[in-house]
Amino acid sequence: MGRPNAHGGIRWHWTTPRAQDILRRRSLPEILVFYRQLNQLPQEELGALLGYSTSYISRVETGSRTITGIGALRHIAECLGLPPHVFGITDEADGDHRAVIQFGESVLRLADIARQAGHAAAAVDELWPLIARLEARAADGHTDVLRLLARARVGLGVTLGHVLPEERLATAARWTGKGVAIARRLDERPLHAHALRHHGNELRKAGLHHAALERLSRARDLSRTPDDRAAAVILLARAAGTAGAAKVFDEAVAEGRSLLDTAGVTPLFSEFTLHEVELRGLAATGRTQQAVDLLERSPAPGLQASPQWRVISAITAGEVLVRRGDRGAAGEQMRSALRGAELHRLPHQVQRVIRASGSLPDVREQAQHTLARLRADIAA
Repeated sequence: MGRPNAHGGIRWHWTTPRAQDILRRRSLPEILVFYRQLNQLPQEELGALLGYSTSYISRVETGSRTITGIGALRHIAECLGLPPHVFGITDEADGDHRAVIQFGESVLRLADIARQAGHAAAAVDELWPLIARLEARAADGHTDVLRLLARARVGLGVTLGHVLPEERLATAARWTGKGVAIARRLDERPLHAHALRHHGNELRKAGLHHAALERLSRARDLSRTPDDRAAAVILLARAAGTAGAAKVFDEAVAEGRSLLDTAGVTPLFSEFTLHEVELRGLAATGRTQQAVDLLERSPAPGLQASPQWRVISAITAGEVLVRRGDRGAAGEQMRSALRGAELHRLPHQVQRVIRASGSLPDVREQAQHTLARLRADIAA
């Protein structure tokens, strides 16, 4: 295996619980061993990457040789694609509160734009180094970054929820949960509602339906502005539909409709996204004919519709068309969704297509090949 590209692929591996435990201890030996396991590298190749001999790497990994020089640690962090903060190294700008906050706000804003534009993998690469920097500052007793850290953790969880396959979505929920923990401690109602609604959505995707409904109901109750309430209600409707909770689903959809006139249009909440949520929920709660009827009244996506929502909507339309018996139209919708899902690295949406295309063998085979390619990318 050749020298790995430290800045290629999706660097989600460093966000897993095991990796986070290793990084929290700031243990260079453990970090090197983990990196080698991750990239399937022998000590010789890691030594070549870092510019050290194989025997030197061996001594560092066993703890018989320590590296404490800031310059050497910075070099190792750069070669491994890690922020220097994981070794406790701070930048000059870290001492300037305003600079740290401004930098963090900028990263969060750009990461959100990237995610909404269908570039979630790039957002992951920006968010987790920011979190490492903020956590290092918080560990040194600077509580001024906690609000920003909560939002960054939530943002990373949401972004991981885009790029990870279903079997790994618990990692996304763990990160949003970490954001909730800080928000609850800070006792800021809008921040708490924001964290809860995103955590609830990631719990839904991870299959924890009861917990999802509980968090999303609390998020709705904590929300005071029409925009915040609309964001909570649409996610609550989606979770209720998935869980088969018809009464909660109907109430949430009805409230969502009433908010269309007062809440602003966003990538999450619009007539287009509410229609998709209602369509999927009707089908999931056994009201196929109502879903078929609703499909005939599909609104245009609009400028605010994100690539992910377009993919989701196409899959949902395909599912309803399969139930209606229109396999040709269903296949067109699902193949369109597969193209978008691969382009924007949305493996769990491909998995939805696989589940929904049992009566469409050609589509199912295409989806399986697409998923295999995305898995290879995720493992890179």
